[in-house]
Amino acid sequence: MSNYYIAALLGVIEGLTEFLPVSSTGHLILFVDLLGFQAPPGKTFEVMIQLGAVLALIALYFRKLWATLIGLPFEAAARRFALVVLLAFLPAMVLGALLHGFIKEVLFSQTVVAAALIVGGVVILVVEQMQKRELYKTVEEIPPLTGFIVGVAQTLALIPGVSRSGATIIGGLLMGLERRTAAEFSFFLSIPTMSAAFAYDAYKNREALSFDDAGLIAVGFVSAFVAALLVVRPFLAVVSKIGFAPFAFYRVALGVFVLTLLYL
Repeated sequence: MSNYYIAALLGVIEGLTEFLPVSSTGHLILFVDLLGFQAPPGKTFEVMIQLGAVLALIALYFRKLWATLIGLPFEAAARRFALVVLLAFLPAMVLGALLHGFIKEVLFSQTVVAAALIVGGVVILVVEQMQKRELYKTVEEIPPLTGFIVGVAQTLALIPGVSRSGATIIGGLLMGLERRTAAEFSFFLSIPTMSAAFAYDAYKNREALSFDDAGLIAVGFVSAFVAALLVVRPFLAVVSKIGFAPFAFYRVALGVFVLTLLYL
């Protein structure tokens, strides 16, 4: 039963960190080892419970997503928004499929995560201090080319610890997105990106997974769903008023702490 309690805790960690620029995958890698979690093979647990957080996001933005879906045949704005998200999704989809094995075997380590947390935190602080023109106040205003460039930035998050949301938010800020808009576009981009990662990982590990793994994954999945429901709105409020600097300081502090533990 202790393994199920740990799965629930890891699901909460996933849900709380998935949409913050602090790297949910990095946190899961660290805590899986720290807690001695007997995880399903191939790091599938860490990827699959992310879908719980995605479903929470779909629930929170259901009206927007549904309006876009039913508007595709009739509304140019709906088609444009869908195109921007698709273009932003493509770079990570292609590179993720090509580098899947290398990422899982080589980059899923505590040292890589800690270093990426520190570097990413410093980058966030630098970008926050830069003078930037806010060209786009809503996600509907984002041009296709800008969306694609943000998608290219997202590929950096294939390195555990970089943070998918962090990479896309920083890419968005550099391309002129207002803070809240950058965060919300990162949310929308996460839906196809993480859904595809879930499906691909499940397919690649279909023979290694067993029915015994289903219980642990389900517990983590539900916990991630609930935690993500609770964190998204407060995160947007903090970003709008304060910015991303608090998350950057947290990243640097956590990365330094982990490296200290590893090498001392």
